[in-house]
Amino acid sequence: MPKPKKRGSNHQRGAGPEVDEEATQEDLEYKLKGFIDLTLDKSAKTRQAALESLKSAFSSKILYEFIMERRMTLTDSIERCIKKGKSDEQCAAAGLACLLCVQMGSGIESEEIFKTLGPVLKKIVCDGTASIQARQACATCLGICCFIVTDDITELYSTMECLENIFTKAYQRDRDTNGVSSTHNTVLHVSALLAWTLLLTICPMNEVKKKIEMHLHKLPSLLSCDDLNMRIAAGETLALLFELARETDADFFYEDMDLLTEKLRALATDGNKHRAKVDKRKQRSVFRDVLRAVEERDFPTEMVKFGPERMYIDCWVKKQTYETFKEILGSGMQYHLQSNDFLRNVFELGPPVMLDAATLKTMKISRFERHLYNSAAFKARTKARSKCRDKRADVGEFF
Repeated sequence: MPKPKKRGSNHQRGAGPEVDEEATQEDLEYKLKGFIDLTLDKSAKTRQAALESLKSAFSSKILYEFIMERRMTLTDSIERCIKKGKSDEQCAAAGLACLLCVQMGSGIESEEIFKTLGPVLKKIVCDGTASIQARQACATCLGICCFIVTDDITELYSTMECLENIFTKAYQRDRDTNGVSSTHNTVLHVSALLAWTLLLTICPMNEVKKKIEMHLHKLPSLLSCDDLNMRIAAGETLALLFELARETDADFFYEDMDLLTEKLRALATDGNKHRAKVDKRKQRSVFRDVLRAVEERDFPTEMVKFGPERMYIDCWVKKQTYETFKEILGSGMQYHLQSNDFLRNVFELGPPVMLDAATLKTMKISRFERHLYNSAAFKARTKARSKCRDKRADVGEFF
C-alpha cells in the first residue's frame, strides 16, 4: 500500500506559493477539527483549552466555509460546555459563541445558532447560583449574538428585557443607600448595561424613545458608584442616549441638565486622592468626552487604520459598536474590518478591498527600514527625557 503523504511535503519540494498556502490551510483545518473533537473530552481542562484554541483561530482568521460545514457540531459543543461546564469553561464557550456568530454574519445559519444558544445564555444570565464570571460572559454573548442575528423584533425586545432585569438592580441599591456601592455583582451589571446599550442602537425609534424615558433619569445615579467601570459604562450610555434623543427630537430637553452636567464635570476633573492615578486619568479622559456630548452635542472624531483603509468613528453609536467588537476580536479586529463582510456592512465600509501582491509589497516597509526608524525614535526620546531630568539643561535649548 502507498504511504500517506506527509503534511508540508509540497513545501519541501519547492512548490509555488498557491500550493504552499493550500497546505497551510489544510494544516490549520486539520488542527481545528482536532480542537472541535476535544470540546467533547472528559477532561474539563482539555475542553477549555480546545475552546480557547478555537477562539484564537476564529478571531484571527476568516473561516466561513470551514465553519459553515461544522456549525451545528460547534453549536452543540458550545451548548454542552455552557450547560455542564464550570465557570472558566462557560466563559470560554460564551466567547466562542460570539466569534461563531461574527464569522457566520447575519443570516439564517446564525439565526439557527441563536435559537439553540439564546435560551441557554438567558438561563445562565438569570441564574443567581451560577458564577458571576459566567453570567457576565453570557450577558455579553447574548447582546452580541442578538445584535448580529436578530431580525425578529420580539426576540430583540425579549433579550433587552432580560438584560434590563439585571442592570436595573443597581438602581434599586441606590434607593437604599446614599451612593451606589460596588458589590460582587457589579461586573455583571456593567456587562448587562453595555450589551443592552448595543441592542438599543438597532431598535426602532419609537422603542428608543420609550427606553430613553424609562432610563435617562435613573442612569445618573450610577455615576456615584465606587466602581470605575460602572461609572464609565453609565457615562458612555448617557452620552449615547442623549445622542439618540436628539436624533429623534431636535428640541429634546432634559429637565435636570444642570445637576447632570455638574456631576459629569466633577468626574471630568476628579482629583480624589483615594483613587489610583491610572483610574483617575482614564475617568477624566472619558468624562471630558461625555460632558462635551451632553453639554455641547460634540463628539471627538477618532480615526481607525486597517491595511490601506481608514474608518472614522464620529458618533457614540459607532463608538459603542466598535468597542464591543474590538473587545471580543482583540488583535484580530483590524483583520476582520478588512475581510469580514458582516463587520464591513455594520460600519458601512463596502465590499472588501482587493489588493494584489505587488501593491501590498509597495505599502510595506522593510524590516531593516523599520528597525532604523524605531532606533532613531528611541534615541530621540531618550535624549529628550535626559534633558528633562537634568536640571542643569538649558530650558530654551530643549523647547
